[in-house]
Amino acid sequence: MKIFHTTRHALHDPQFFLVRGEKRPAAEQPQRGEILLAAARASGHQLLEAGDAGLGPIADVHTPEFIDYLQTAHREWTKLPGASSEVIPNVHPGHRPATYPRGIVGRAGWHAADTSSPIGPGTWEAAYAAAQVAVHAADAVLGGEREAYALCRPPGHHAYADMAGGFCFLNNTAIAARRLRGSHARVAVLDVDVHHGNGTQGIFYASRDVLTVSIHADPHHFYPYFWGHAHERGEGAGEGFNLNLPLPLGSSDASWLAAGDLALERIQRFAPGALVVALGLDASESDPLQGMTITRAGFTQMAAKIAALGLPTVLVQEGGYLGPELGDNLNAFLDGFASGRCA
Repeated sequence: MKIFHTTRHALHDPQFFLVRGEKRPAAEQPQRGEILLAAARASGHQLLEAGDAGLGPIADVHTPEFIDYLQTAHREWTKLPGASSEVIPNVHPGHRPATYPRGIVGRAGWHAADTSSPIGPGTWEAAYAAAQVAVHAADAVLGGEREAYALCRPPGHHAYADMAGGFCFLNNTAIAARRLRGSHARVAVLDVDVHHGNGTQGIFYASRDVLTVSIHADPHHFYPYFWGHAHERGEGAGEGFNLNLPLPLGSSDASWLAAGDLALERIQRFAPGALVVALGLDASESDPLQGMTITRAGFTQMAAKIAALGLPTVLVQEGGYLGPELGDNLNAFLDGFASGRCA
């Protein structure tokens, strides 16, 4: 399989992570990308450094104000007296009508769902490079590859068109889907990350030409809390084109794979021309976030089911943190996908 990646991901090295009021080491670390790349290399996949397709594919998904904020936030923030080394919002507009602020403190709150996406000096460049990885994987599929894997870091599926959150800045999954949509009348997105892909859902919530499906831990008790519930089905023209399949915390292979069958049935009925898989490996039983207990065999089986759809597919890396089986789980999924193609 062709695997697209970038060395520039390491420019984003977040230090701040707030959990239940306690400051902890960031879970989304550069080492994630290094482990995943090493695992892919050891398995003999074709590794390709992504080039630069420009800002256009990003601007197709994200608002001008948000892009400008990500580009300038750290520089403006560090001009403030007594500012921290990373941009971390301490105020948010909430649910009431609000006015877009001019100052960086207000803009930081406007464009962030939470405190878990601190912006450092290299964050924009790393996020931009990750988006390019997604674009090049999509272009490979548009060029005739049956599948391609985008090793994106930082991840993206929690990012809305105008808001970062959950370790995410630019929505790589949505960028790949929009790129594919340029050549296909319908594109499906299947998110198997342990967290709901709320940003992806939000971006396509009123669309009927991009079906969004997510299998994830119950958001009543797990991030992102406010989105990902089963009654969220889309709105306007997109009503009925969003499917959420939340599962109880701690769910194992059987229930996860059963939800996968429901997801794939819905995708088949949608009859897309191409598929994007938001590949989170953080549902693993060994992942430090401990949302589910999926085994390596479970990842292999899920991948084979997805591959059996026979669709041109872009696999976009989302979550999956520094557990002992991170690289093994990636290869289990890629091996399963290959076997499903051959079945």
